[in-house]
Amino acid sequence: MRAAVLGKPVGHSRSPAIHNAGYAAAGLADWSYTAIECAEDELAGLVGGLGPEWAGLSLTMPLKEVALTVASLVDPFAAAIGAANTLVRRPYGWHAYNTDAPGMVRALLEAGVSRTPRLALLGAGGTARAAIAAAASLAADVTVYTRRPEAAEELRPVAEALDVELTAAPWDSAAEAASAPIVISTVPKGAADHLAHADFSSRPVVFDAIYDPWPTPLAAAAKAAGCPIVSGLDLLLWQAVDQFELFTGAKAPVGAMRAALS
Repeated sequence: MRAAVLGKPVGHSRSPAIHNAGYAAAGLADWSYTAIECAEDELAGLVGGLGPEWAGLSLTMPLKEVALTVASLVDPFAAAIGAANTLVRRPYGWHAYNTDAPGMVRALLEAGVSRTPRLALLGAGGTARAAIAAAASLAADVTVYTRRPEAAEELRPVAEALDVELTAAPWDSAAEAASAPIVISTVPKGAADHLAHADFSSRPVVFDAIYDPWPTPLAAAAKAAGCPIVSGLDLLLWQAVDQFELFTGAKAPVGAMRAALS
C-alpha cells in the first residue's frame, strides 16, 4: 500500500519520515510513504491516475483548498473550514478530511492550553482556516491580522460556520497580537520576522506553524521572553497521527512517529 504528501514545494517535508516510522513501528511492512511535487492545476490529473494501491494522500500548500474539488465526498468539518489536508481512498472514491485543526488543538493541549477567551491569528490561508476551527474548540474569539483586507473577509464564512467571533485587523498592527493569550502564525517564512520585536511580556503561548527553518525569529524572541512555544513540527506530528489512522485503520504509534522528528 502507498501514501504520499503532495505540495509545491514539498522536498523539505518531514511527513515521509513520520509516516514511515509509524509503519515500521506498527508492523506495516508493505506500506510506504513518499513526497510528490504537485501544483494546484496538476492535482486532479495526478489523483485521477492513481492505482488501487494508493490508500491516502497528505496535502500541503498550495493544495488544501483545491483538494475539496477533487474529492468524491468531503467531511462536513473540512467543508466548514473550506480546506482539506487529507484524501483517503474509499470504495466510492476519495474522501477529503482536515486533520490540521484537531492537530492544532492537540498541540496546544500539550502546551497547557485548555480554553481561552481570545486568540490572535496571523495570515489567512488554508492553515489559518484550521486555526479558526481550533479556536472554536477552545471557545476563543479570533483577531486575524492579514496583509490584504479582503483575505480576512474570505475567512468570515469559516468563522460563521463554526460560530467563532472574528475581528479583522491590519497587518501594520500585527505586533498587538502579542497581547493575546495565544498567538498562531500561519504566514510563510520571513513574513512575521519583524514581530520578533513585539512585546511578549504577557507570555502568550506562541504557535508558529513553520518548521523549516526553525526556530523562526518570532519563535526565538517569544521563547527568550519566557513564552511557551508550539512549533510546526508539533502540528505536523498530530495531524499525521490522525492521517495515519485514517489511511491504515491501525492505531498510530505516536512515540515512534514523534521520535522520527528528532
